[in-house]
Parts: sequence; structure tokens; C-alpha cells
Amino acid sequence: MKRTPFYQKHVDLGGKMVEFAGFEMPVQYPKGIIAEHKAVREGVGGVFDVSHMGEFDVAGPNALKFLQTITTNDVSALVPGGAQYSSLPNEQGTLLDDLIVYMLEPDHYMVVVNGATADKDWAWFSKQASKFNVKLRNDSDAFALLAVQGKGVKDILQTLTSTNLDEIEYYHFTRGRLADTDMIIARTGYTGEPGYELFFSSAPEISSKVWDKLFEAGKAKGLEPIGLGARDTLRLEMGYCLYGNDITEETNPLEAGLGWITKLNKSIECLAFPALREIKEKGLSRKLVGITTDEKGAIMRHGHKIVDENGYTIGEVTSGNLSPMLNKSIALGYVPTALSKDGSEVLVEVRPGKRVKAVVHKPPFVRPEVK
Repeated sequence: MKRTPFYQKHVDLGGKMVEFAGFEMPVQYPKGIIAEHKAVREGVGGVFDVSHMGEFDVAGPNALKFLQTITTNDVSALVPGGAQYSSLPNEQGTLLDDLIVYMLEPDHYMVVVNGATADKDWAWFSKQASKFNVKLRNDSDAFALLAVQGKGVKDILQTLTSTNLDEIEYYHFTRGRLADTDMIIARTGYTGEPGYELFFSSAPEISSKVWDKLFEAGKAKGLEPIGLGARDTLRLEMGYCLYGNDITEETNPLEAGLGWITKLNKSIECLAFPALREIKEKGLSRKLVGITTDEKGAIMRHGHKIVDENGYTIGEVTSGNLSPMLNKSIALGYVPTALSKDGSEVLVEVRPGKRVKAVVHKPPFVRPEVK
């Protein structure tokens, strides 16, 4: 397994290390997942090591055309300093990954992909790039990446940089110096809370310095390290998709609720659009929905069957857990289109012979005050 530049920091803090996306990553620290979750939702915030993510540099005269062809969102809407959530489909319209495109300057982009799919994505990018005047570079090992999320993190980060963080709009970024280090400072995130993602050199002395300065600045205010467990419960409360669970190569963006990033009328056609138009014309047989249950002690989990009153399987839970903020189980899952409306009732088989009543609920399950 690989290790991020912060591996020893996690171990020193008592992080429980597990395998994730081919890396040894902390699933939680001694205070536990619920405490970490609430530090982000209710406290000053937390720091997530997401250095397992992949970063691809895309540059050249055909950079825009190339990205328009392989991603579903409209890259032409970006300006330098802008970021865009998008997806990476194959010719059949199913999903290889979801990703974020950052426009560094005209004809020059950075694309951030999931760590678990980075090798597969790189092979796809490389294959498709052969048709375009574009240069690709895989910078995944060159970058360390920390997500700093929570209502109080802007004030902490502002003490470490002369860059005016108030001027960075949501889904925008700038290049500046923070913690005496050159980096990309992006206002994106996976928690629903205000926050930033910091891209900088993975060199050990640099990454260690940034980590230490962050926690020195935030220690008195209660800034916490956050593991994978709370990262998952935070994103689930917002209804954000996790690749490998809610979206896979067996799902398409239309049924996954990602039609809003699938711009079928953009000027340069994505290679998946003929297949996706056909899917749309035929009509969707299923949709990804949010689900909640009030039944005490019942926790919906990935892989649990969604059944009808006769016990026939009609869908499946793709992500599920206990919401620390609601103190009840929440989930995402695929159900027949006829049952996808808010308030529709379904049954979830939480263990053999045990079915609980659940209700379709349009995410987010929790609505933070993002500023």
C-alpha cells in the first residue's frame, strides 16, 4: 500500500489506519467518528488528508476540446480561477469516475480524480488524448492535498496567508502562499460546510511544515484531524455521491441525479452523449434517492436490499449510516422511478428477515449554513 506524506502524522496522533484506495489512511482518531463529525458541523472545523486523490495536468491548443469530449459538464463555461464538478463517462454512458476540473489559464487545466480510480482514469485520458493536440502529465504523486472544512477555518487559514480568502468564491481558486508555501487554494469541499482545499508540494519537508503550521494556528480554537469515517458521514448527510458505491461503471449520470452536470446541448459533444440521449428518450427505470428511517437501532448499509411489501427486491442501498446530527439512519439507494418522489415509502432489509419502513427524502438530509 502507498502512504501519503502525512502518514506519520496520523500514526503519531493515534489514527486507526486502514486500506483505502490503495493507501494507508486514518479511518478515525482516538476521539471517534461522531466527535470528528461534530467538530466539522458544529465546531471550528477539521483537516482531512485527501492526498490519495489524483491530479492530471491538461494543456495545449486542444485542451478545451479534449475535456469537452470526455467530460459531461460544459468546460467552456469556466474562466481562469474557476472550478467545475463533472463526470467521466465511457461511450455507453456509464461512469468511470466523477471529478473536478480547474481552469488554471486558457488552454491549461488541472483535473482532480478519485484516488481509487486514478490509474484507470489516467489510462482513459491517455487513450482519448491521442486524438487531440494536447499534453497530459500525471501529477498525482507530486501533490499533497489537505481539505480544511468548517465554519471557523477561514479565520484560522487567514492568519497563515496574505491572500484575501474572502475574495475566493465557491468553486473558485487562486494561487498564493499559505504557511510559507506556494499552493493552490480552492474553495471546494465534500462536507457541505465552508472550507478550502490546499494543493501543494508532496516533498516531506514541505508537507510536514504545512501540517504543523495549520495545527499550530488552529490548536487554541479546536481544529481537529478528521478521518475517513467522518468524511463519509459528512458527505452522506449532504447526499454527495461516492464513486464505487453510489456511482459505478454500471450507473449513468442521469439515473444518479447528475443530470445537472450533464450538458447535452453543449457546443462540443461528449462521446457519451449519443448513448445518454437514447437512455433519456427511453426513460429511466430507476433513480438514486435519499432514504431515511425512524426505526430505532436500524442502520441501513451499503448492499442492503430495498424490497416491496411482498419481499421482492426492487432496489439496493448504495451508501448508508447513522447520521450524527439527526441521530437516525440515512442512506442513498436506487429505487424504481415510480418510487423516487419525496415521501414514497419503501422497505429496507437491514438483516435477513428484518425489514424496516423507510421514506424517500430528497438530499441533503442536513442543511448547513454555508457562507
